Amino acid sequence: MKLKQLQSFVGVAEHGSLARAAAASDQAESLISRHVGALETEWGDRLFERTGRGMVLSDFGRRMLPEVRAALEQLDRLGGVVREAAGVPTGTVHVGVLPSLARQLLPLLFADLRATAPAVTLHAAEGFSGNLDEQLASGRLDMAVINRYGAAALRGEEVLGTADTYVIGRAGDPLLAERSVPFKALAGVPLVLPSAPNGLRTTLDQLSRRHGVQLHVVMEVDSAGSMTDVALSGHAFTLLPLMAVKGELALKTLDAARVVKPAIHRTIVLALTTQRPLSRAARHVARAYVALRPGWSAEASGRLGLRGRAHPIRRANRSGLEL
Repeated sequence: MKLKQLQSFVGVAEHGSLARAAAASDQAESLISRHVGALETEWGDRLFERTGRGMVLSDFGRRMLPEVRAALEQLDRLGGVVREAAGVPTGTVHVGVLPSLARQLLPLLFADLRATAPAVTLHAAEGFSGNLDEQLASGRLDMAVINRYGAAALRGEEVLGTADTYVIGRAGDPLLAERSVPFKALAGVPLVLPSAPNGLRTTLDQLSRRHGVQLHVVMEVDSAGSMTDVALSGHAFTLLPLMAVKGELALKTLDAARVVKPAIHRTIVLALTTQRPLSRAARHVARAYVALRPGWSAEASGRLGLRGRAHPIRRANRSGLEL
């Protein structure tokens, strides 16, 4: 029993003859006849009585016609569902995001997915770049928004923006009065920083050797929230982009001064796992990150020290993702 055979049976029943059914379906009359004959052979009874005026449904044919029509209608509905669902992303996507960006970027991403891909579920993990890189390498994450420094930013990953690094401390501290702090002025300043391996720590170590500066790291933590809390206490300073302390700056509980001579630039990239092909849902989320770039980077460029890149979106990156 094939779809075309069922359609031919209904066509003959509706039109009353092989010739009219063939004309309506734009098929040969002999093909329609073979379809009906095949069904009669398979089902073991005659579907039509042949008369001089055409073909009339037999008792068996009348019994089978509503069943066949119902089956064809169900197949039509199935086809509609398939066409509607084809290309619709579904499933869980595991994303990593820097703590300094999580509060700003995740709500935007969530709102976008509710509107464009409601069947996609996000599993978000916060972490510093070193930890997120490890999770990408192991395949635990599909993608992550990560800081890159210096030449490490030239990996072919999708650039979302750049941000300067600031000394963050309790509001009113004299170190932050000039709005900028030369790197050499950090010598001896108590700092709370992420533990190694970490891109910022590696960059600071390199700059310390190059400029003969001995940094005084009094605490290592793996949470931007803890770094902020220590800075709020007034007992130490930390180094973060402004977007990480947006709320505290607005409340004037923290203050910030940009690190200069040299400045420490962060390139914010979207990195993808290479452990497996990305699902349709993961590709959709990656495109959403890139599409959201103008919104959050434009806002940050005016108030948070983030400069959005104006280059065109690359069509593919090292993982072969078409963006």
